Amino acid sequence: MKKIIFITVVLAVGIALAYALFFRGDSNGLQVNQVASDPSAYSGTITVTGIMAGTSPQDPSIFGIFDLKELQCTTANCNKIYLPVKYQGAMPKLGDEVQVSGSFTPASGSYIFSATNVVVVRNHKIGG
Repeated sequence: MKKIIFITVVLAVGIALAYALFFRGDSNGLQVNQVASDPSAYSGTITVTGIMAGTSPQDPSIFGIFDLKELQCTTANCNKIYLPVKYQGAMPKLGDEVQVSGSFTPASGSYIFSATNVVVVRNHKIGG
């Protein structure tokens, strides 16, 4: 009986380790809807995947991204959440699916995502 319990425990630990190793390097990163509701819960460098929705008219180094799932919403009453991203490099184009790496910083009573790296995955041809 002890042998069966030992084998079961070893098997469960092995499966848990394999799962952790396989999914720890998820290249898609987090989604906008996951992080936008509570940015203060995320510290350090993270990667967020989203769709570029436009740039700020007040600050051209800031652009907004929304969640990939929101691409499916085609009605006027969509409640898209936009995550502001500050980036000093080349701006992605409208509709670009991007992976932004960086961290949240406080800004005017809210948070802004300060990106150190922006990778364009593909373009979704929105808004035109």
